[in-house]
Amino acid sequence: MTYRPRNITDQIVDELGSSIATGKRPAGGALPTEQQLIEEFGASRTVLREAMKVLSAKGLVTTRPRRGTIIEPETEWNLADPDILNWMLKRKNVLPLMLEFIDVRLAVEPAAAALAAQHGSLEAYDRIEAALARMKDATLGDDDPIQSDIAFHAEILKASDNRFFWSLRHMIEVALKFSIRITNKRKGVERASYDDHKRIYDAICARDAGQSEQLMRDMLLEAKELLSEEVTRLDNMQESLA
Repeated sequence: MTYRPRNITDQIVDELGSSIATGKRPAGGALPTEQQLIEEFGASRTVLREAMKVLSAKGLVTTRPRRGTIIEPETEWNLADPDILNWMLKRKNVLPLMLEFIDVRLAVEPAAAALAAQHGSLEAYDRIEAALARMKDATLGDDDPIQSDIAFHAEILKASDNRFFWSLRHMIEVALKFSIRITNKRKGVERASYDDHKRIYDAICARDAGQSEQLMRDMLLEAKELLSEEVTRLDNMQESLA
């Protein structure tokens, strides 16, 4: 789920949040004064303060007596917030960030697949199957390959019946939207492998927790390797131009 500014409050949040997450406004610095921001955005004091509350809730800023509104270091940000992740992806070099995403996915999704095999309901399996069918349609050009892939992974999180895993679905959606294009390009394919995903689905339906976990881990390790290869390629390119 991405942040789509709908009104002046959202616009202020989006513009300030993006400038902070991309480093244009560095940590430790102060935002312009309230009056300066009011003039910059043409907003009322009430609207501006509401935007500051949103940014503060995301961990991006804090208000300190006699210092104004201070930008917090990245360690204080809510990195599971999809808005922050989308803003961070606007940075010039985001591949190291994507590798960190993969590590989070490796910690979560194999375990979620195992739990889905152990505890998933028939209704949950039907939803995974529907997402898999969308991936099949995507191979024929009848569905969106990225959205269907995201739906497959999200339904496995839901089938795990673990509310904390499910709460990470937006973060994983953001990660997939960016990484799928790179990994598919590295593999020389246009979309993710339907067959690889079907094997995971079959293992889950067979209630084989160990196999479900291993197949999901193998898929993510391959993605991590492909991203690492791209990082190496870009590093070598920069060195050759230096």
